[in-house]
This record gives sequence, C-alpha cells and structure tokens, in this order.
Amino acid sequence: MVNLPAVLGVATALFGIGLYGLLQRRSLVAMLIALELMLAAISINVIALTTLTGQDPSLGQVVVLIFVGVAAAEVAIALSLFVAIHRAAHDIDVEHLSELKG
Repeated sequence: MVNLPAVLGVATALFGIGLYGLLQRRSLVAMLIALELMLAAISINVIALTTLTGQDPSLGQVVVLIFVGVAAAEVAIALSLFVAIHRAAHDIDVEHLSELKG
C-alpha cells in the first residue's frame, strides 16, 4: 500500500505544475490543460483523504466521478468559447484578447 505523504506529495506537485502553467501560459488551450492538471490533483487528494479517514471508499470515488463530470462539461464549454473567440479575433493569445468589445 502506498503511504499517504507520497500520494499527497504527488498531488501537490501536480497542483503546483498546473498553477505554474495557468499563470505563465498565454494560450487559452494551455491554460485549460493546466487547469485540468489542478483538478486532477484535487481528485487525487479527495481519494487519498477519503481512504485515510476510514470512511466508505466509495464516497470518495463518487465525489471524484462528479468532479470528472464537471471537468468534462467545463472542457466542452471552454473549447466552444475558444472556437468562438478564434472566429471573432483570429487569435487565442490572452495578451491580444485584453480588450472587451460590447
């Protein structure tokens, strides 16, 4: 069995990589991938901490399945917004999209 500090360390590393990617990238697609890394780290933490507390392991699995469903919906909506932004501005670079048009 894998010990809890190792699992939490991996989840922290994933979250840190995702946060760095979210703050440093200019492309909206790269920012979305970094956000998905952060959501994966949260899911790992939920599973690890649910098994630590000794509760029913299926509770953590159900919560993670809900996270995965929400993440899938978020990706679908974000990608459709990216396509709409690309059609309107012909670019998905965040630096060039700083101006809002009404």
